[in-house]
Amino acid sequence: MNNIKKIGLTALAGSLVAFSANAVEMSVTGTSELSYISKDGKGAATNNGDTTEGNPFGSNTSIKFSGSGDVGFGTATIVRTLNDGLGAALSQYTLLDMGDLGTLSFDSTGGSVAGLTPHDDNLPTAYEEAWNGVSTSGISGAASNNTFGYTNSFGPLAVSLAKTKGGTAGTGDQGVSGVGATGSITDVVVIYKPEEVPGLHIQAGVSQADDATGTAGAQDKETQMLMAKYSVGPVSAGYQLGTVDNSLTTADMDVKAYSIAFNVNDSLAVSYGRYDKENNSVGTTAAITEENTGISAAYTTGAATIRMTNNEATNAGHTSAKVKEHTEISVVLAF
Repeated sequence: MNNIKKIGLTALAGSLVAFSANAVEMSVTGTSELSYISKDGKGAATNNGDTTEGNPFGSNTSIKFSGSGDVGFGTATIVRTLNDGLGAALSQYTLLDMGDLGTLSFDSTGGSVAGLTPHDDNLPTAYEEAWNGVSTSGISGAASNNTFGYTNSFGPLAVSLAKTKGGTAGTGDQGVSGVGATGSITDVVVIYKPEEVPGLHIQAGVSQADDATGTAGAQDKETQMLMAKYSVGPVSAGYQLGTVDNSLTTADMDVKAYSIAFNVNDSLAVSYGRYDKENNSVGTTAAITEENTGISAAYTTGAATIRMTNNEATNAGHTSAKVKEHTEISVVLAF
């Protein structure tokens, strides 16, 4: 009987050791933002959110909690960003840095840690992309919810891999989501920064979505992206190509985009961008190119940043002669 007691106590002691906390460095940062947004449009259906209605002013305060510590086979980092009222997570993810073996990640929600999603449009800009507020990038990969990732660098080369499966909603411990969903998405991104050409950044990525809508028998979708940008002194310029191939009747898409950004001084930056998306014809439907153009500017002094963007989409939503305009002014205080 005494031996049994000793075994039980030993097992209990082992479990307590397993769950004991190591020294963890914790930090808290945050931002407070006040924004003004104006929307306008003309052509088909200009009353479906294409024009400003109600109060154009908005605000948001976000608080970011992060902590990291040694777990024996690497450094683990947990991050959670909360929005106004601490009611919901803007982002929540976990990283495990294993040194030369790379970094594993699990993106619970909104982190855009790995894969094609955080690299969908990395063209130079002072604030927002040319399509912001009037369209989307058209390039998408594994969702930032319940996504496993892996990143590593090998000299001038870096890789960013991501895998998500069955639904896009974040879930808690031992939870499941996406009932009836069968889809999965696999992303591969390769980044090259040659040491011989400082300032050059080349990246290529592919995302393969099986049963893209998440239900059995639905379409497959493959997304490809290629981008190059070069920075010299205060100027950065970039060019991007992309394709989206759908297995069923949904229109395919071709993307061509470019931008240029200029740092006027240490405080002020300005940029111009163009982002075109052509939906290839399906059946008898003629291909229509959505043309997005935008200018952005940002001025930083101390912990305050004033940002502005003005974007316009012609043939918005691939609807002929439809125009959408979006103007945004934002003041951000960091603490």
